[in-house]
This record gives sequence, structure tokens and C-alpha cells, in this order.
Amino acid sequence: MKQKVNTIAKEIQEVLGQVNEAELIELAEGIQQASRVFIAGTGRSGLVGKMFGMRLMHSGYQIYIVGETNTPSLESNDLLILISGSGGTSSLLNYAKKAKEIDAKVALVTTNKESAIGSQSTYIVRVPAATKKRLPQEPETIQPLGSQFDQSAHLLLDAIVVYLLDTYPANRTVESLNQKHTNLE
Repeated sequence: MKQKVNTIAKEIQEVLGQVNEAELIELAEGIQQASRVFIAGTGRSGLVGKMFGMRLMHSGYQIYIVGETNTPSLESNDLLILISGSGGTSSLLNYAKKAKEIDAKVALVTTNKESAIGSQSTYIVRVPAATKKRLPQEPETIQPLGSQFDQSAHLLLDAIVVYLLDTYPANRTVESLNQKHTNLE
């Protein structure tokens, strides 16, 4: 078991080492400049988006998860962040097109910058990881389906939160983050 854990950790470290830092910073700055941030993904990528949204909320950002019943309408000064390994998930592509119609910015976390959603995006973070499609250019992995992509995306998005906390620390302390953590446990 320990060998499997070490292999997975090594795979993720290799993927993270190839990510373009400038793309991460651009997305972080886009989040900082947006009035509100909306996040969407499907399957495990959607769960990664929810974890990211939770940390952004703890950090004082106005966050909505697309599809939740309390999510308002997207507006022109908002940012829609989509997480899609392929960059072609049809429901997310529809969200991107709708966002562009109302002049909202779109960000994509993906393996495929040249994807359909990528063509609609202001910000793109390319994660050079394996997806469930196992394309020839993707790295080898012992993990099933898109696990390598989802795990890498999660760590990269957490790094964006840390960047924002370090770069824009006003009123963002451990105590203030804890105050925004749920108290209905």
C-alpha cells in the first residue's frame, strides 16, 4: 500500500511541477477583481470546485456553486470558473457561452487549452494530467479515470487560495477564516 501512495504522490508532484505559474496568478488576480465568483464542474471535478468554493468563502469572497438553489444570476462583473479535464463537457460549455453573452469572465481549469470551453475563456490553467480518456499526450498513471487531474486541480486551487491570503491579507487571519467556518456541526 505504501508503494501505491508514494507512486500517486510522485505522479501528482510531476504534474504540479509542469503547471505554468503565470496562469495560476492570472486566475488568482481574476478572482480578486471579480465582484462574485461562480464555480461549476461535473462529477469529481464538481466536488473539487465545491471544496475550492468553500475555501474562497472562508477567505471572504462572495462565492456561488452553479446548480445550488440559492445561486443568483450571473452578471457582467462576475467570474465563472469551470473545472473540466477535457474542456468539452457539454453542460459546462453551455455555461461558458451564456457567461460570454452577458460579458462575464470565464476561467477554465483543464488539460486541454484548445478545447471548446477554452475558446470561451479569459483565463485558462492547464493541468498536464491524465484524464479518463487517456489520450496519448497524457502522463502515465496508476490511478483510475480522471483521478490524477482532479487531485492536481484540487491542490492547484488550494494554492490559489494561499496566494490570495498572502497577497491580499486585509482582514484575513486564521481567526477570521475560522469565524466563517460552519458552527452548525
